[in-house]
Amino acid sequence: MMGGNWGSVMKQAARLVKKDGYILTVMMLTVPLAGELKFYPLNETFRVSFGVPTFFFLLLLLRNVPAVLSGFLTGAAVVGFRVLLDAFGPGQIDWLSSFYHHYPTFFFYFTYAFLFYLAKVKRFQFRPLYIGFLGFGIELIADGAELVVQYMMFESTVTPGKIRDMMAIAFSHSFIVLSFFNVMKLYETQSREKQIREQNEHMLMIVSNLYEETVHLKKTLKNTEEITNESYQLYRLLNRQSDNNSSVRQISQKVLRLAGEIHEVKKDNQRIFAGLSKLISKESFRDYMAAEDLVRLVAGINRKYAESLEKDIDFHYSIDGEHPKYHVYTVLSVINNIMANAVEAIQRQGSIRLSLYRRADDMLECRVEDDGPGIPEKVGDVVFEPGYTSKYDEFGTPSTGIGLSYVKETVEELGGSIRFQSDASGVVFTIRLPVQQLIQKG
Repeated sequence: MMGGNWGSVMKQAARLVKKDGYILTVMMLTVPLAGELKFYPLNETFRVSFGVPTFFFLLLLLRNVPAVLSGFLTGAAVVGFRVLLDAFGPGQIDWLSSFYHHYPTFFFYFTYAFLFYLAKVKRFQFRPLYIGFLGFGIELIADGAELVVQYMMFESTVTPGKIRDMMAIAFSHSFIVLSFFNVMKLYETQSREKQIREQNEHMLMIVSNLYEETVHLKKTLKNTEEITNESYQLYRLLNRQSDNNSSVRQISQKVLRLAGEIHEVKKDNQRIFAGLSKLISKESFRDYMAAEDLVRLVAGINRKYAESLEKDIDFHYSIDGEHPKYHVYTVLSVINNIMANAVEAIQRQGSIRLSLYRRADDMLECRVEDDGPGIPEKVGDVVFEPGYTSKYDEFGTPSTGIGLSYVKETVEELGGSIRFQSDASGVVFTIRLPVQQLIQKG
């Protein structure tokens, strides 16, 4: 176990190092280039480049590489890049003079990274304004470090105007970083929301399938109870007639044992049913859902199902009338079966339309239309019989054929009806259900 955990830790560390190595490489390549991208918002002397914002932004993305090392390597890369630009410029280059001219820039990036490390800027990942203020202060101090080196080497002077320009440039850079940072955080939030939504949809379908199984199991429990009672009644009848007949007495004992075994099966099923019911109750974080959300959920799930079957299917849906919030699993267990059948019926390309309509008689009418090959007229209502199927996999194995039979049984238990119309243009399934049955738990 320790070896497995250590291996997992090492793999995770390797992934982080690889990611940080990639970011560091990007930093050393992009920061020198971005530093040459400049614009002049106010005048020809007031210059704003993208080098510092790019450097700051990439520092925020690094996880395990020391910021000081990043500053050292990036500062060296910037100086080297600018010397190379001078070399490719017009005229003869004085390498030493060019190096001394650009050398102070190294101290800017090194100081910037060092202050970034000291301020522990990464602690404020979720406080963008703090990051903006820290970036502003760090850049001013780093500019000061660069000016000190320039003064020591070239005896350059610092004027109030230059200080004002430095402050304005630092503020601009902080604004640019905050903009990038907020865009990144917005993207992360949207991605996280999408992931959570997909997980919720997946969970809803799992619970819906469990709900469907509990309905089947509930029916099985009822049948088992009836069989147990009938077996016991048969035992009593045979037992009364077994006074002078040993064969009848043996049969009655076998019937009694059979009744006992059926009763044990019933108790096992009851425990399973109780467990499933408890699980559904625990996981059903959304027992009820608006009609539009339900329809969108079913369409989205079956769109993914169609893609998994490599089918190009367009999904459309419409909702008419005023609808309450419906019990999720009751509706899903009915509609999703019909929709999945429609997806399977379409060969390669087609369209499916799902529509909900609340009738004046307080019935919910659900229509599922597809442009598949249709159902032969001679088949008739046999499609609702258990075991009937027209679908086979690539090995010739038929499907279970219980989907439509389950839907019909569920619909009728809820006091509704189901019918279909088929022609050359496809199949239309129409389901009508009492609204009152759909706004309470099944």
